Amino acid sequence: MARTQGSHSDITGPRIRAAARALFARHGYAAVSMRQIAGEVGVQAGALYNYTSDKQSLLAELMREHMDDLLAARAEVKSGQLAPLDALEGFVRFHIGFHIERPDEVFIAYMELRALEPANFAEIEALRRQYEDELEGILRRGAEAGVFEIEDAKITTLAVIAMLTGVNTWYRKGGRLSLEEVEAIYWGMVRRAVGA
Repeated sequence: MARTQGSHSDITGPRIRAAARALFARHGYAAVSMRQIAGEVGVQAGALYNYTSDKQSLLAELMREHMDDLLAARAEVKSGQLAPLDALEGFVRFHIGFHIERPDEVFIAYMELRALEPANFAEIEALRRQYEDELEGILRRGAEAGVFEIEDAKITTLAVIAMLTGVNTWYRKGGRLSLEEVEAIYWGMVRRAVGA
């Protein structure tokens, strides 16, 4: 919807997304109303519809934004030019480092997929597959070169991503281990899991 000149859409739109992100992560998508989101932003509930058509569109936009950011950041890494073992280590460290800075986005992206309507689900799932395909490609290259011993590249891909994403459920800055130590430990586990 077009905004009128002098409006604050460049301020209010991001505030609405930030409020929705925090509320969805804290309470779950199903438990959050548009009225609650409006209350967090300090606008009337009806004003939200100047920025989004409905709560479902807002959820899909948050997930799309997260996946677009992830794919853009990953595109800067030229893993295809690296040996499979180096590419896999880079992927492991990248995944942990990128996701640890975005706990709300990660929670929503993984836990609220079930809340997406079919068309939105298909779009987000296609973006997720792009990211998974890179890791699967690294694993296939490594297996073909005799560097990795894996039974099924797709299943290994999903298992590795699930394991790496799990760091978000327990890691806290200032804890017993630094992020670099956690990355090193996880890299060791992944390396052993693929028989490298």
